[in-house]
Amino acid sequence: MGNAHLHSIHVHPVKAVRGLAPREAVVEPWGLAGDRRWVLIDHGGRVVTQRRHPRLTRAAAGLLPGGGVRLSAPGMPALSVPVPRCSAAVPVEIFRDKVEAIPAEGDAAHDWCSSYLGVDARLVYLDEPATRRPLDPEYAHPGETVSFADAFPLLLTTTASLDALNSLIAQGEYAAEGPLPMNRFRPSVVVAGTPAWAEDDWSRIAIGDVVFRVAGPCGRCVVTTTDQGTGERGHEPLFSLGRHRRLDGKLIFGQNLVPLSGGTIRLGDPLRILE
Repeated sequence: MGNAHLHSIHVHPVKAVRGLAPREAVVEPWGLAGDRRWVLIDHGGRVVTQRRHPRLTRAAAGLLPGGGVRLSAPGMPALSVPVPRCSAAVPVEIFRDKVEAIPAEGDAAHDWCSSYLGVDARLVYLDEPATRRPLDPEYAHPGETVSFADAFPLLLTTTASLDALNSLIAQGEYAAEGPLPMNRFRPSVVVAGTPAWAEDDWSRIAIGDVVFRVAGPCGRCVVTTTDQGTGERGHEPLFSLGRHRRLDGKLIFGQNLVPLSGGTIRLGDPLRILE
């Protein structure tokens, strides 16, 4: 795989909304710098995602200097939200985890998010990613943490595996839904120049000078069936993954990564398979 390289980078400043595709990114222990440090919660403190609110696909978040975000969405005025400085932490329930985070200051972000979604939604910030949310101990090494990503600091996908999956979709019952774009899978990093499904066999890799532990395959959910431009849902890729990529009851696409070193990754960086 001498030509394997980093094809694209994806940073989502606010979990579940549209993000950025920078040419380079700093790798921190809990994920790419600026990635999923913000999240929406409902009145009970539960994380709001595309699983329940596909309308989030049409909202976007840009990064501001210092870690703040600029929110935008159809029919809404853009809103800049700085990192909160003085607020008290509130409890956040993200899947099985209980985490504390800091609400955006004032009412502007709360009003904006609630107005756009049509439900009570508050924007909160993960102020201390080094301590707030440890990785699932079943898959973690001591001291490893994660941002508001689903479970692991980064998600890797490959262009060859997407091509292979789209070939399977084209042969199936819902062929008209394909081919699917990579944004259905909301990866952190996309690699090109590898054979399809080669990532299943990796356990340690390097992208440029940054080393990662491959923590295991990513089980996919209904978000992958959601058009990231319109919010409309279909049957794919879950139908084809269920037929061809089922492992331990999960429908698999992509591999979860945990950084073992820091540094900056850049488009075109070589991928090396270490183990």
